[in-house]
Formats: sequence, C-alpha cells, structure tokens
Amino acid sequence: MGGLFGVVSKDDCVHDLFYGTDYHSHLGTCRGGLAVLDGSEFMRHIHDISNAQFRSKFEDDIRTMHGGAGIGVISDNESQPLLINSHLGAYAIATVGVIKNSDQLAREAFRKRSAHFSEMSGGGINPTELVASMINEEATFADGIRNAQSRIEGSCSMLLLTEQGIYAARDRLGRTPIVIGRKDGAYAATFETASFPNLGYEIDRYVGPAETLLLTPDGIEQVNAPGEQMQICAFLWVYYGFPASCYEGISVEASRYRCGAALARKDTVRVDLVAGVPDSGTGHAIGYANEARVPYGRPFAKYTPTWPRSFMPQVQEVRDLVARMKLLPIRELIQGRRLLFCEDSIVRGTQLRDTVQRLYDCGALEVHMRPACPPLIYGCKFLHFSRSRSDLDLAGRRTVKELEGDADAHLDEYTDPKSDRYAAMVDRIRQRLSLTTLQYQELGDLVEAIGLPKEKLCTYCWDGCEGCGPQCEMW
Repeated sequence: MGGLFGVVSKDDCVHDLFYGTDYHSHLGTCRGGLAVLDGSEFMRHIHDISNAQFRSKFEDDIRTMHGGAGIGVISDNESQPLLINSHLGAYAIATVGVIKNSDQLAREAFRKRSAHFSEMSGGGINPTELVASMINEEATFADGIRNAQSRIEGSCSMLLLTEQGIYAARDRLGRTPIVIGRKDGAYAATFETASFPNLGYEIDRYVGPAETLLLTPDGIEQVNAPGEQMQICAFLWVYYGFPASCYEGISVEASRYRCGAALARKDTVRVDLVAGVPDSGTGHAIGYANEARVPYGRPFAKYTPTWPRSFMPQVQEVRDLVARMKLLPIRELIQGRRLLFCEDSIVRGTQLRDTVQRLYDCGALEVHMRPACPPLIYGCKFLHFSRSRSDLDLAGRRTVKELEGDADAHLDEYTDPKSDRYAAMVDRIRQRLSLTTLQYQELGDLVEAIGLPKEKLCTYCWDGCEGCGPQCEMW
C-alpha cells in the first residue's frame, strides 16, 4: 500500500506535514518522502525507511525545511515525491495505487518521441513519473490529472504540490480514500483521518471518486467533479485501515466491532476466552466477545519497539521470523483453556500455522479461528495490500488446486459458503492449520458491518466481482 498527506497553511506547514505523514507508517514502510514549497523554491528529502522509523530518518531534515505548503508520502517501493519541471510549471507529485497497464502507457509515451523516464532499480519505470508524464500532456493540471485517471488501469490517488496550491485527486473509482481536514488558516489532505485529531484538524469533506480539489490557505476549489461510481476497498475496514480512522464517514473500529459481533451471532462453539491475533484482529475480537458474552483476553502480547510489521519483508522466511519474534505467549491465559481467536484474514496461513502450534505447546486445549472476512481466492489487482506474488500464495486458492488439481476450477462454488466445495476447502485449511474449528465471515455480513451498499465496495479478492452490485449474479 502506501499513504499520502498534504497541507497548505498561512503559517509554516512543516510540523503538520512531518507528523501527518508519520501517521501513515502502518501502510507499508519502504520509502518515505517530504516536499515543501517556500515561495517558488522546492525542498525535498527521501529516505529508505525499511529498517528504521519514518520519524528517525527525517528529524534532522525538517529543521532545514520551511514553507507554507507541502506533501508527504509513505511508499511501497518507488522514491517519491518527485520534482517535475514542465510547461505547467515546476511541481512535486506523490501517488498511491497500482498501475496495471504501465508497460502499455510507457509505450504510448515513447511513440510520441518526446517522452523519457529515469531508470529505477531493476530497469523499471517509476510509476509516479509515468503519471506525471500523462499530466504534462495537457494544458492545465486539472486536465492532466483527468487524462491520467482516465487511462490508468488499477488505481492511482495523488497529491500535486504547485505554486497555485495542492491538487488532491482521488483515483477514478475511489478504491483508496482522500479526506480533507481544516483548521484556522490551514487545510490538509490525508489517506488516514487518524492523522487529524492530534494536529487540530476537523474533517471537512471526503473527496469523491475521480474528484480533484485545489487546496489553498484560503479555501477549497473543485476542479474536477466526482464520478458516479465508487469501488472503495472493503479491506480498509477489515485490515489495513488504522482503527482511529474513518472512510466515507464510517469508523474503522466501530465497523470491526460489528464484524466481530456478526461472527458471534452465527457461532455455537463454547470457549473460555476470546482473543484477537494482534493487532489487526483485536477490534473484531472485542466485538465478538461483547456479543457472545465471553471474556476477552490477550494470550499473546506483541513486542513492537524493534520489529516491523510482519508483511513488510520481501522474503517469506524473514516475514515468518518477524511474526514469531514479535508475539510473546502468556502461558497463564493459555494453559488448559479453550481459546477462540479473531483474525482479520488468512492470507497465506504460514505464520498462523506456527502461532497455533505455539498455543498448543503452551497447553491450549482447543484453538478456534474466526477470520473477519471470507476466504481470499483472488489476488488483488488494484492495490498492494499484501506481498503475494501469485494467487497460489493465497491459502484459499492453493487449497482449490489441492482439491481439484486446477487452481481455476469451480471458483464460483468455492466462493459460495453454502456449497459442498466451500465446506471442503475450509476443512482442508482447518486441518493444515491444526485448528479445532474454522469459520469464516460471510460476505453479506461483512458488507453489512461496513455499512455501505455492496455496489460501492470492491470485494474482488473474495468473490472475483468487479463493479458488482445487487444485480450481479455473484451477489
């Protein structure tokens, strides 16, 4: 994934920019960058933050940065923000998303004979630079952003820091959020509304899909109107959104409570303790425990001061090591007990298998697992919310191949919780993880817990449905 934060202010903006960007570090910390505009002079710093906190890398830099407008980014891989010189003027740009047709767009640019791109490691093209090239094809920033959004397959939200102000543009189908905050003399654009309270901002509005706003210290101007169709990623509320944030006016934490409660209402198992697989399963587990009236506890404590998020390392063996070293079992809450865990999802299942075994090693009598979403069958092609390289990395899709000999066989049945094939898949995953029982959330209950209509949510990773609503045969 990745995250964006931008601010325009009548006073110096660097304090808000620094801390506002830092509040996005949970979204995938590979590189971080800040750019500030002081009059007509740009100041920029980019650092590799894969093995260090964002704040520690930029604390010295911000002492030299001054200006009334700035943008910051936590990036999956590419270095940004980029500084661009063009006929539109100089500007800085930061993006979040996935461009699936980048090779095609690059070929189209090369055919015009005037385009060129800087080289990235591995010989690829920086996707943010590719977006800038499409913006530069038009006569205005508004037209350029609209040109880029119309041609990108996947998703791309962006912030442009210009002498006119900050352009905040949400991706064409609104798969990722951009929210505007305000306080006296300043406006901010953010991915995570959790960045606002401690900086004194109040939510002003949620940017619509394909909408572009121009932020200045004096106000907000709409330069591209929002589209009618929205497909915001439902996984925001399930997993990678920060608990204190809201998207489309819906609280992440409250949604997770409702999600856990829905799991409890369809459950009959008797247990001694409900827990979350920390941290992302905690909200779901609290909702489950409150609904089921079963004690909530923490059989694991997570040690986070020196360990990154376990999905971040590129190598599976390192991811597994990080996951194991962070979780410290509390034997007194495990031994001789029947435990039920809520997890945000089961992606590969490799780390979870080790976690379950450690519970049995500490004396657990039973271990029940309740993922807060359906089995992941399709790899996401719109965002980078996991490190999966193939659909076969997913526990659900891999199990389909084991059962059928063909990973693509009968997928409509494997996504139907009422089918025999679905039951066989879940039981095979249960056996592989050594669980007493395994029961996934049903998609309808998840949609209800979020509180948006199905047609406004992207649920592709669970049902393979693109742009689906109640009229869809898969719904």
